[in-house]
Amino acid sequence: MMRLQGKNVLIPGASRPIGRAIARKFANHGATLILPVYDWPESIAEMEAEFTAAGYHYLTFPADLRQKNAVVQLREFISSQTGTIHFLINNIERGGMPVVHGSYDLPHNTDQWDTEFDTTVKAKWLLFHHLFPLLPKETGGAVVNISSIAGNTGRSGPAAVFFNDGYSAANKAIQSFTETWARQAAPGIRVNELMLGLIESRHGEGTRGWANLSRQEKEAIYDTILLGRTGYVDEVAITVYFLAVEATYITGAILRMDGGFILGGSKVPPMPTGIL
Repeated sequence: MMRLQGKNVLIPGASRPIGRAIARKFANHGATLILPVYDWPESIAEMEAEFTAAGYHYLTFPADLRQKNAVVQLREFISSQTGTIHFLINNIERGGMPVVHGSYDLPHNTDQWDTEFDTTVKAKWLLFHHLFPLLPKETGGAVVNISSIAGNTGRSGPAAVFFNDGYSAANKAIQSFTETWARQAAPGIRVNELMLGLIESRHGEGTRGWANLSRQEKEAIYDTILLGRTGYVDEVAITVYFLAVEATYITGAILRMDGGFILGGSKVPPMPTGIL
């Protein structure tokens, strides 16, 4: 069933595993994909080859989404091509993993803090702010902000090897966006947030950081996740689609998708015998 025939969805980061899984999900339901691209040229070429072979209707546009002028140009491109977007999937972030990048004090990390904030926070705001006029005013449009449980954990616990201080603080700010935008966009447009835990290819298996962990560090992470594993990109795509398309009475909500990582830090002890 092509439920989204005639609908347009903007998905940054679609060349990478999570964004690409989300794009596949929407395209398989008939949506036209609007895909800003910037870095990762090999991934972009791979994505375009895959989507072309699959027969997806998609448009790409080169843009550094941290720059106001680039986002304004993206808006003008969309206006000229489709005139509107129905769904904005705010899937853009950048975080340096301590296990890979080390301290902010190291010379190669001179711009890392600014990169984390400009990509994770500023780019999301620029996209919503400048593309909001292209979202439909009637009921049915939706925004999904992708964030991280780093906003809750900070650089602490077993996942501290993945979550930098700046990245964690940046993700903490997304909740403010989600709740403010939900008020601003109501009643016609819903705005929700998906807060991700450790996902394969994103702070999980398939990343340089994961490959650099010791066996003990990996076991500590698995032991903390109640479900005993990291998440799959297709699970993320299903949940994003639900929030954007199917969750028609949910707005301003933050859904945590972490396999129970946050809860796993506190174990339930046996019931005390008592003293009576």
